[in-house]
Amino acid sequence: MSHLKALYGTDFCSWVSKNVTFLKEKKFTELDIEHLIEEIESMGASEKRALESRFIELMQHLLKWQIQPERRGSSWEISISKQRIGIEKVLQDNPSLKYNLEARILRCYSYSRRYAAVETQLPLKIFPESCPYSLEQLADFSFMGNV
Repeated sequence: MSHLKALYGTDFCSWVSKNVTFLKEKKFTELDIEHLIEEIESMGASEKRALESRFIELMQHLLKWQIQPERRGSSWEISISKQRIGIEKVLQDNPSLKYNLEARILRCYSYSRRYAAVETQLPLKIFPESCPYSLEQLADFSFMGNV
């Protein structure tokens, strides 16, 4: 095992620094290609997870806003706005994630529904089985659900 490959498991920051140096100096034979591929793939997956996490939380709070109007507060409103801003930023930085966004939202909704039920301690059946929100509604900062 090369010194650089060993660094990957023992000192990640040093591993990154050395690979960057090799790239800048065009010393491609010195690179730890195997781990670089893993890290680049991981970066893409991380952005997808971040986007999905924001959609899940956005829809969770919209559901709570709709189902429990008596408990509405600024913290839910802030969370809804914060997730919309985060989604907007992720999509601006990663336009390719806009592809198939509706399907991603539908997958995320089931998690939102379950989290909302657990958090509110209400039966799952109270929350709509299928996603009640369109992509346009989720992106619309003035939309807070059917009131």
